[in-house]
Amino acid sequence: MQRIFVMVMIGVFLMAGAGQTMAQEKEIVGVKFPGQVVVEGKTLTLNGVAARKAMGFIKVYAAGFYLEKPTKDPKEAIESEQVKHFVFHYLTDQATAKKLQEGFIELMEKCNPPELVTAHKADIEKHAAWMDKDMAPGKTSKTTYVPGVGLIVEYQGEVKGTIPGKDYAQMYYRYNLGEKVDAGLRDGFLGLK
Repeated sequence: MQRIFVMVMIGVFLMAGAGQTMAQEKEIVGVKFPGQVVVEGKTLTLNGVAARKAMGFIKVYAAGFYLEKPTKDPKEAIESEQVKHFVFHYLTDQATAKKLQEGFIELMEKCNPPELVTAHKADIEKHAAWMDKDMAPGKTSKTTYVPGVGLIVEYQGEVKGTIPGKDYAQMYYRYNLGEKVDAGLRDGFLGLK
């Protein structure tokens, strides 16, 4: 009886492990996102994907959100101390640097408490300044949060820098996943649709 129990438990563990490594690739508006990626030495799982449109018909970008520990809870996704990674694939040449910078600052201010915006105004402006080239189809932007390090920003294949600490990183994830974000984008990134 004990031997059967051990065999059943081994089977359960093997099936659970297989489920973790068989994360599904997802496609949205023609852009494929692998089910898992290795970032900063950690294997991250695709939590969700979303696509942004402007004026209802211009496809701006498709993006994938990766976590060490996937979750559908926005608070956990924003505040948890784990490696987090966003990949944005741009689909238009109408996303100019100026529009991206202005839109980023406006939404960071809208999606975060005023006292945090005031405290991190220089960081918001620095992040926006790193978006210094017009986007075009096929160009990417990536952000990675590493606990104890901060938010690493990569723009069009160039690592622009790191904004240290977790407070600014949480502001950035609130900008992507918070209550004031477009529900379609938030639900996509949280794997709710």
